[in-house]
Amino acid sequence: MADHPQEDPKPDGAAFDRFFDSIGNKAENLTPNRNNDIPSSESNPSAVEAKVPEEEQKVVDEIESLCMNCRENGITRLLLTRIPFFREIIIMSFYCPHCSFKNSQIQSAGEIQQKGSRFELRLTAPADFERQVVKSDTCVVKFTELDLEVPAGRGQLTNIEGILGMIMEDLAMHQDARKEQMPEAWAKVDEILAQGKKMIAGEAFPFRVSLDDPAGNSWIEPDHRDGVGKWSKIEYARTPEQNEELGLGGNGDEDQNKVEGQPQVVGQPTAASFEDDDVVPNEVYSFPAACPGCARHCVTHMKMVDIPHFKQVIIMSTVCELCGYRSNEVKTGGAIPELGKKITLKVENSTDLARDILKSESCALECPELSLQVNPGTLGGRFTTVEGLLTNIRDDLHQQIFDVDDASGEGGDSLESETKMNWKKFFDGVDAAIKGEKKFTVILQDPLAGSYVQNLCLPEKDPQLEEEDYKRTEEEEEDLGLADMVTEGYEEITEPVAEELKKDLEKLKIEGDKKGAEEAAKCIEKKVDAVNG
Repeated sequence: MADHPQEDPKPDGAAFDRFFDSIGNKAENLTPNRNNDIPSSESNPSAVEAKVPEEEQKVVDEIESLCMNCRENGITRLLLTRIPFFREIIIMSFYCPHCSFKNSQIQSAGEIQQKGSRFELRLTAPADFERQVVKSDTCVVKFTELDLEVPAGRGQLTNIEGILGMIMEDLAMHQDARKEQMPEAWAKVDEILAQGKKMIAGEAFPFRVSLDDPAGNSWIEPDHRDGVGKWSKIEYARTPEQNEELGLGGNGDEDQNKVEGQPQVVGQPTAASFEDDDVVPNEVYSFPAACPGCARHCVTHMKMVDIPHFKQVIIMSTVCELCGYRSNEVKTGGAIPELGKKITLKVENSTDLARDILKSESCALECPELSLQVNPGTLGGRFTTVEGLLTNIRDDLHQQIFDVDDASGEGGDSLESETKMNWKKFFDGVDAAIKGEKKFTVILQDPLAGSYVQNLCLPEKDPQLEEEDYKRTEEEEEDLGLADMVTEGYEEITEPVAEELKKDLEKLKIEGDKKGAEEAAKCIEKKVDAVNG
């Protein structure tokens, strides 16, 4: 029987990394090609063999392609590389020798992340303009104070000043035509241009810029000196519409087949079995859900746990067998308290590192000795130990600051030496704290009082643990949606209000949610009848 040649296996992670090496490493691996340095084959028989790998060392690939301007053939050059903050990218450049047409752009070559990401930076000084920004082709940029939003478009690697400057140039391009044809639009754009120029000149601090990328491949450079409220990152589950725009939405028939053929979890209650019953603590419940990564059906597990001397919390875990997506979330229940809570823990030894800690999604964390601040929403809700929480924060930051496989912390070639040194010093301090070699303080400030640190001296007071209640600020009330919340007298529904609600419900019926609208209408009618006697 003849031997059939085996197909080349799909490249693993290491092979993939070799294709997308940093520009500095590619330059170092090249051998200068000088004619007087190449020995002849007569004096050195191995010269021809040594020349072969040198010819294979191509940094830029050239492809003959059609010019869309003159319909002649031009040259497209491709550079596959990896840069800090953006994983893998493809730099493309086209040139046509016939009509001199040029074009260049970058595209992300990395995978779509399991969750979307939203970054926000509050600019307070001219140095903040130098923050590097990676904007993928699926990212939406927004300047809050300008009330200006830039839709998804071409990918860019720039900084805050570059983005704002390009926006101002694009808006000013057709102002003369707007003044003659659309005076109202010209006045509004002129107002935005005036405010934007003040921002670039450093006369309008503070202001905010945000990046919202459903693919999770955009980024704003952080600084280890950023305080709470300066820089924030929030990961979120994509909506079905966003998955469809990214090409991740599946066929409806295929999804239905997945549901029908989905194996049931044996020995565990399902959503249908406890719909009318109370959730039992320490019992694991399973119910179907949609995977945020691939939009297919998966299983979510839920368990209620009683934390002694605190409250009940719900631990939720989602695992997708199709794409490998995994997530863990911790949510606290109960009513919203009137006061927030601030918890201060002095970590002095390995026993303190092993304390249980619950950081809710609304909680901000600060370690002054480590120059570490974590904004609310970052990392989501976590129930772990002090050591585990610090490790999660370190790994998440290290993955963004340095290269993907850079365990030494040397950084990429576009990372400045001073910045690299500051970050290395910061991570060394965090590592020393994780190993128990450095004493530090953990400060948790939670406006919803949903965070917890284990007390090792119960029922007595722990000398290393301080808890105090505080009144929420107006900004915290606004961020949590509590400023305009009505909690009294809402059951008194008058006829005019009921009519408005019915109009909204009719609109809801037209949009497709007929069953939900009909049930809500019946409830409103009953309440109106009860109020009016």
